[in-house]
Amino acid sequence: MGLGNFGGGVASALYLANLGAIITVTDRREASMLQASMEQLENANIAQFLLGDHPAEAFQQADVLVVNPGVKPNNEIVQQCRQAGVLITSETELFLSASPARTVAVTGTNGKSTTTALIAHLLHPWAQETGNAVWLGGNIGISLLPKLNSIKKHDIVVLELSSFQLEYLRGTGFAPEVAVITNLAPNHLDWHGSHENYQSAKQVMLQSQLMHHAAVIQDSESDHAVDPPCWRIRARRFHFGTNDFGQQGTYLHDGMLILRDHTTEDAIRLSQPPSLPGEHNAQNIAAAACATWLMNANPDTFQQQLRSFSALPHRLQIVAEGRGLSFINDSVSTTPESTIAGLNTFHRKIVLIAGGADKGADFTAMAHQIVKKAHAVVLIGDTGNLIKRHIERLADSNTPLIATVATDFSNAFLQAVALAPEGAIVLLSPGCASFGWFRDYRDRGEQFEKLALDWTQA
Repeated sequence: MGLGNFGGGVASALYLANLGAIITVTDRREASMLQASMEQLENANIAQFLLGDHPAEAFQQADVLVVNPGVKPNNEIVQQCRQAGVLITSETELFLSASPARTVAVTGTNGKSTTTALIAHLLHPWAQETGNAVWLGGNIGISLLPKLNSIKKHDIVVLELSSFQLEYLRGTGFAPEVAVITNLAPNHLDWHGSHENYQSAKQVMLQSQLMHHAAVIQDSESDHAVDPPCWRIRARRFHFGTNDFGQQGTYLHDGMLILRDHTTEDAIRLSQPPSLPGEHNAQNIAAAACATWLMNANPDTFQQQLRSFSALPHRLQIVAEGRGLSFINDSVSTTPESTIAGLNTFHRKIVLIAGGADKGADFTAMAHQIVKKAHAVVLIGDTGNLIKRHIERLADSNTPLIATVATDFSNAFLQAVALAPEGAIVLLSPGCASFGWFRDYRDRGEQFEKLALDWTQA
């Protein structure tokens, strides 16, 4: 239910078809909007494709319903199938139920993709030394179902998990060897219904852990921990941060990484690479280092691995420079907290492009930071006028911030470059989901990159 374009639906269909299941694929979108996924299933043994809707008759004979994580658990069809005794599962659960490997799982509101990729990268020397493999997958956009036959017992699987994926793991007994929660701020309230439900989905990752497992969470005493949540943790608790408050865990501060558990303490030199700028990335590095260390990797290899790490696309990525301006793509920013972090990363004049679909977030803090840090802001999407009203309430005659609302994305870009003084940064950091104007955040970032390259090369 929900083929999608991110690979999980395709992987599930192929995996189950290879096991001999009779597969029906449904999606609300037409085939023309699912072209890449449909091409991958062209030669697969799929009984029927029902696209453009989720027709009720498609589910009447179902034994198993594999749900795309974008489908809400209270969806009427899902509820009816559950009441009829149909087994409800997900691509993530299919993989975890068959994988023999040790698992490190990462979730959080912001920074989870970078932290997940960092953990996998920091584990490479361990893999080379032991002869085992490290596998990266999950919400980062990689399904590991096609790799199941190659994954061995002593390998390590590093998974990024969204709140949607975790909601569908509720009650499965999922218990990663190391669970990392990067941070928590209100998000996806349109999907979960409340911040409490959103946190409850994240809690699923900790719920079934035992005392020999490890939970890695942000230090609650950190200056950067906003309203620190109360997690229910049975596993060994470790903290990460950029200020050392003496807790068990890892702390990156002033070019040193402190590693501490209840019996030992160590310190190694570890500097933040240019590819991972900003305080938020220092937090990501500390979190990744903690998880990697807990999986018995040698911390002495961390600095060299950091130097060779390539930052993920659409995350504070310089996509063009020319005609006196720099263009930075932070399209993965889908929360106000991400935009705040992006604004705090740079010390040049910033013209910000922000806004998008409304997920029920509070934009007060983001508007305050825009007034404080931005030279100008161009607003887009459903939330554009809402964010503009927040800014206007905060701005005064001493803060001459120009805030405009664009009619489309090309118009937004042209307004941004017109407002940008010599030497400024044009920063796409929306703080909102991409739905409506774009296919997804990748499409948004790619459009920005093309506009920037065309403008700088004109």
